[in-house]
Amino acid sequence: MIVDHAVYFQVFYRDYLEAVYHTTAVLMRVIFSTLSGDPVLDMLIGAAFTIASFSSLAVVLLTATLAAAKVVSLQVALCLVLGANLGSGLLAFLVNARSPGAGRQVAVGNLIFKVAGCIFFALTLPWALDLLARIDTDIRREVLHFHVMFNVVLAITFIGLTDRVAALVQRVLPEVKDPIAVQATPRFLDGAAIDTPALALANAAREVLRIGDIIEQMLNGLMEILRTNDESKVDHVIRLDDDVDRLYTAVKLYLTQISREALDEKDSRRWAEIISLTINLEHVGDILENSVEDIRDKKIAHRLSFSDAGMNEFEELHKKLVANLRLGLSVFLNGDLKSAQTLLAEKERFSALERAYHDTHLDRLAGQSVQSIETSSLHLDIISDMRRINSFFCSTAYPILEQAGVLRKTRLMGTTGMFEARPDIVQSPAPETAK
Repeated sequence: MIVDHAVYFQVFYRDYLEAVYHTTAVLMRVIFSTLSGDPVLDMLIGAAFTIASFSSLAVVLLTATLAAAKVVSLQVALCLVLGANLGSGLLAFLVNARSPGAGRQVAVGNLIFKVAGCIFFALTLPWALDLLARIDTDIRREVLHFHVMFNVVLAITFIGLTDRVAALVQRVLPEVKDPIAVQATPRFLDGAAIDTPALALANAAREVLRIGDIIEQMLNGLMEILRTNDESKVDHVIRLDDDVDRLYTAVKLYLTQISREALDEKDSRRWAEIISLTINLEHVGDILENSVEDIRDKKIAHRLSFSDAGMNEFEELHKKLVANLRLGLSVFLNGDLKSAQTLLAEKERFSALERAYHDTHLDRLAGQSVQSIETSSLHLDIISDMRRINSFFCSTAYPILEQAGVLRKTRLMGTTGMFEARPDIVQSPAPETAK
């Protein structure tokens, strides 16, 4: 009895599938047999099927099958193929319509090419039919040949117009910047190199140089904010500090995975230099973040401005900061003694310049300059922050000078781990005493 029921259900299911298939086939025949042969209408129907099926190739293959079965004429089939290609362009545009980057522009350019190609082939369809008949007599293959022909001709014809169409699209549809900035992630911290300390240290050093590049962007952002009072730049600098914090954490964790026992004296010293510079650059990022926030709260919010003389001082200090950052990273990378001595001398020049600008600001206050009075506290805070930042940049020179024996410290290290007192530079190492 159970066997009879099983056989019954198998027969019923088979008949059901055959009925569904037959109904679908009849429905497809009815739909496609109603095509009028109007090229524009047939192309639109082909485009609609492509969007619905999310595949232009599926529509092309279906059209070839229908043409071979005499459900549609060859001319209608070719119009459906044009519609399938048009639909692929529309589909790409719909998918990328809300894209904030250049993806939307690419989709629009692609759609322009597709539309132009469809217009051209629709006008030359009689010649295309004659050419296909000479190439192949099989209707199914003729449809596929036409699809290939369309795309090859489109590529050859429009490849030289790519730049012009791109310029047109960019002018009509300017790129929308992504409101969510892409976060910086480590590039060089290869976990597979941990067992090779020299290679791992080189990877960490390369990542620290990336942090230095971000710090330079923050410095330039600070100067832009001082010039323009652009509050959006404040958020940009804050996001850059988040990138610095992210890379700082990654480098620190990477270095802790390197076995200190496996390091020789040279590699141990390099390990300490890398972690020291990483920490210093992270401190600089925090200083810059706090500085731009103060500018936003104390200057931009109250629509204040610095005096021309004050802005010129900031410009000069900023220029020296960027130069010292680059020199400091060069010293870190190459360990050159002469560059390290130059860097430490630049620190002294910067400190002297900061003190001079402090005094000139007080002179402007004594002269009752309104702009100087309104921004006095912020002005002094900024040049003080710049001096602290410069000290962090120049600290890269200390290990090189100390190793060479040309640095004599005048007092102990401060709470920041930096040499706070002015170091004395000995021009040549002290001679060894005779044994």
